[in-house]
Amino acid sequence: MLDDFMIRATLAGVGVALAAAPLGCFVVWRRMAYFGDATAHAAMLGVAIALALELSIFVGAMSIALLMAVTVSFLAGKNYAMDTLLGVLAHSALAFGLVAASFLTGMRIDLMAYLFGDLLAVSHSDLAVIWLGVLAVIVMTVWRWSPLLISTLNAELAYASGINPKREQLFLTVSLAITVAVAIKVVGILLIAALLIIPAAAARNLAWSPSSMALIAAVIGAFSASAGLGGAYLLDTPAGPSIVCVAALIFAVLITVKRPT
Repeated sequence: MLDDFMIRATLAGVGVALAAAPLGCFVVWRRMAYFGDATAHAAMLGVAIALALELSIFVGAMSIALLMAVTVSFLAGKNYAMDTLLGVLAHSALAFGLVAASFLTGMRIDLMAYLFGDLLAVSHSDLAVIWLGVLAVIVMTVWRWSPLLISTLNAELAYASGINPKREQLFLTVSLAITVAVAIKVVGILLIAALLIIPAAAARNLAWSPSSMALIAAVIGAFSASAGLGGAYLLDTPAGPSIVCVAALIFAVLITVKRPT
């Protein structure tokens, strides 16, 4: 069954969408859209380091994405606004990653595959790594759902309930780093944030509760991955951008829908 490259690509795309879309709800609720983008951009430096040291791309990307997220959280509120820090660190990490990749010798590097994804080239080992990461993110999201939601709504309420918002922020940060690492093969570094944000934003007008928004976002993300991949196959377009285009079209349609009361 898995000998068919389209089936492997579909499984990879749907898997990443199922993890990214519900996680994207917290990104939307916390107004962390730029945070997700910055974490994704930082992954390019991790890719370059992993290639230089002959390590796993997944490990390199996740390590630097996590380091970026922790650094931003630590520096936030210290002389610079959050968006300023994110802008400086995100684009610096992306630039350093691209420059570092240009110094690598003895290997052929397809930067377009890392920047925009190479979903149709997903191998069996890639699929295994992607789904291990996806399952880890889904388990963590379900496990920490209530504490994450309470700390997102109100930090003081979280403290009163015996929940440490900073600890929940760490769980969210780790989940984002894992999602970024496994999504590189699917949509690429430059489009990961879109897979996080657009399905969640599209689900907002159909949702009647936080949990329903996460479930609807997951459905929209999975459908976007499947339909985008099918469209890419038929029209000979890039798979990653095609997935994002489908999600964007769904958002454009649903933005006119009146929210449930």
